[in-house]
Amino acid sequence: MILTCPHCGFSRELDPESLPDKPVKVTCPRCSQVFEHSPVNAPPTSAPLVAGQKVAHRGGPASLAGAAEQPKAGFWVRVVAALVDMFLVSGVQLILTFLLSMSISALGEGEHTLRIMPIAQLFSTVVGITYYVFFTGYCGQTPGKMAVRVKVIHTDSAPIGYGRAFFREVLGKFVSALLLGLGYLMVAFDTQKQGLHDKIADTYVVKL
Repeated sequence: MILTCPHCGFSRELDPESLPDKPVKVTCPRCSQVFEHSPVNAPPTSAPLVAGQKVAHRGGPASLAGAAEQPKAGFWVRVVAALVDMFLVSGVQLILTFLLSMSISALGEGEHTLRIMPIAQLFSTVVGITYYVFFTGYCGQTPGKMAVRVKVIHTDSAPIGYGRAFFREVLGKFVSALLLGLGYLMVAFDTQKQGLHDKIADTYVVKL
């Protein structure tokens, strides 16, 4: 049986016995759209593809479509996305840090003024972490990734979630940067276009 996503045309051949005998909702691994597959109403050789969904199987759970088969985002596309995000984050950090500094300065002179720089730096770091973790955990896409149409997914096609997003964006990228940026350069040479932070968090960056 061939399941085809009516939204983007992505298709995959599956054993009919691996599909449940009742309607199920699945998510297309390429365009992330959710469709309902009904074995009663769907044609025998074509049906909407549900991507990232795990369905019941006689021998255990089976993934409808493998994340490893999806087209991966290359190094330069990810660089463009990173530059867009850097520009946006820097603007937000600048504005919010300025407002925080003005608020602290308004409290008085002396010891209050001396505290502005470390507090402003910490605040700026928190803003940056929140930006990347929130967007990646919420939908797998920061605004920069949305602009170039790429998305972070788990290697089993499941959504990222905030926990894994924090692990990837904070701990994983810290290690990638700590190695003189070699963790990021791995994207250009790895067969699955994974940076070190992707391998640490078990994620792919795929094209939409």
